[in-house]
Amino acid sequence: MPQDSNLIVGIESSDDAGVYKISDDLALIQTVDFFTPIVDDPYMFGQIAAANSFSDIYAMGGIPKTAMNIVCFPSKTMEISILRDVIRGGLDKIREAGVVLAGGHSIDDNELKYGLSVTGFVHPDKILRNNSINNNDLLILTKPIGTGIINTVIKGGFAKEHEIQYVTKTMSTLNKTASDIMKNFPVSACTDITGFGLAGHASEMIMGTGLGITFFECKIPLIEGVEEYASMGFVPGGTYNNKDFRSSIVNFSDNTGTYFSDLVFDPQTSGGLLISIDRHNADMLLNELTDHGIDRASIIGEVTDSHGENIFFK
Repeated sequence: MPQDSNLIVGIESSDDAGVYKISDDLALIQTVDFFTPIVDDPYMFGQIAAANSFSDIYAMGGIPKTAMNIVCFPSKTMEISILRDVIRGGLDKIREAGVVLAGGHSIDDNELKYGLSVTGFVHPDKILRNNSINNNDLLILTKPIGTGIINTVIKGGFAKEHEIQYVTKTMSTLNKTASDIMKNFPVSACTDITGFGLAGHASEMIMGTGLGITFFECKIPLIEGVEEYASMGFVPGGTYNNKDFRSSIVNFSDNTGTYFSDLVFDPQTSGGLLISIDRHNADMLLNELTDHGIDRASIIGEVTDSHGENIFFK
């Protein structure tokens, strides 16, 4: 691989984005993400895709500054008005984030896809890695999990209207406020919960650290109705891929139902931040998050040196 001493974070790790040092007090964070529609409303799809693209910047303690559109569009089979609505949704979310759209690229494709390439700023000494956890840290999750399962239910045509509205709002909500707040606290590490699910991204946090994680099952916030749907088998295919990849280090109690293991491996879209922080400051951070409207935030686990690089749910 090409080498550059100014590349602080590259592809050799499982971090959320790449980081390149420009000067002693400035580094660039770069990330890219795009996907196919997960909701029927093209405007909301644009909002969700944009929010998801910004999330990696927020997770690393950075501030997104510029974005570039990535568009794949079936021009021969889909009305151009749909694309306009997707782009409009993305633009509105870009404005909300205080970001400038600098350009983009589009191609004619068989299936609609949309997302952003995003560049952000961070101080080189204030980068939040995903695997810089400390023993005895507590873990705070800022959004409920279950978007993959609910989206599967939506595709099947079985979701209730209030469930569609709630999951759409959750996925389109920026992690900006949570990121801004956590930067005022001695946070050890952070990642956002996306395609690998809660258990998968937690696995990345412990790799190479010699530390493990114990999650408190009853404290993990879930989207309403997701337990019932999971027990009915509305589970996306990505869940099984995530299980195959990380199940060797993820352990459940004898009382844990199969549906719960599906939930914690459920691939999320534009999920919340998973924040590792010294336990003496965890309650203060949680209170600050809830005071600013992040009302589903919860302390869901702890970092421990008692069982190696493994994850336990109890």
